[in-house]
Amino acid sequence: MMQQPRLRSLQERHAHLERQIAEEGNRPQPDAGALGRLKLAKLRLKEEMQRLRPGR
Repeated sequence: MMQQPRLRSLQERHAHLERQIAEEGNRPQPDAGALGRLKLAKLRLKEEMQRLRPGR
């Protein structure tokens, strides 16, 4: 199971991006560009995690 450490790493990065998105969204004047980049990065990680999961 060489993919498990990689999957865990991606999950941690995904959670970190989720926190960053929440922090930016809670600011009085969120940066729409930054939010877009964060959300895109989060989506790419999610897609990669799905490819690594067993049974796919």
